[in-house]
Amino acid sequence: MSPSSGSAAVSSGIVAHAPPGLRLAHFASLLADETRAVFLLSLLDGRAWTASELARQAGVAASTASEHLSRLTAAGLLAEERQGRHRYVRLADAAAARLVESVAAYALPGRDNPHTLRAAGASSAMARGRTCYDHFAGRLGIAVTDAMERRGLLLMGSGFALTEEGLDWFGGLGIHLLPAKSRRPMVSSCLDWTERKRHLAGIAGAELCWLALEKQWCVRIGSERAVKVTAAGERALYALLGIEADELR
Repeated sequence: MSPSSGSAAVSSGIVAHAPPGLRLAHFASLLADETRAVFLLSLLDGRAWTASELARQAGVAASTASEHLSRLTAAGLLAEERQGRHRYVRLADAAAARLVESVAAYALPGRDNPHTLRAAGASSAMARGRTCYDHFAGRLGIAVTDAMERRGLLLMGSGFALTEEGLDWFGGLGIHLLPAKSRRPMVSSCLDWTERKRHLAGIAGAELCWLALEKQWCVRIGSERAVKVTAAGERALYALLGIEADELR
């Protein structure tokens, strides 16, 4: 179920044929709660979380978390999975992730000003490189995107598109991008909330992120979405895209 399907309006007691402004207001109200906002930001790591894990992350009771998660699920922003007695939730799809990241880009302009040394380190790591659902963001995501444009692999006009050279480049990595069987585009852009620029998303962005993590060009650090480029990754990104190591540190 897509966030644009109007299910949020129906779940909130607003009929699907209500005025668009009213439906949008009710959908937006889902984000107008700190607990639900923390849940959505946490789920941007692309993983499935249990309700109790999210409750601890937001500092609320399990019963409170369950109520909020039910609302987000009914609205189509989250998908639910059950394994035995455990209930897992994740962002419903890439469109939901893109919505959360885009809203964050406006709500959290620039980088936060952390008040502790630990928070400063975490904030710096997130800004340097992180995953946004299933693709790279932060300076890492921007460096890759800009390098692809410089090399003629990616067009960044009114919308992102791979050139023939770009398709061949992915093919050389063993990633053969075929016309999508789903509604998800092969290539799309996502507004980066720390860099205030657009980075590569879509199927191409997801495949590149998966490859980099699988080859350990990048590794996850800490409990957040932050990733770090390894020495092997610095060599690979320089060889593939001409990205200098200093851009990744």
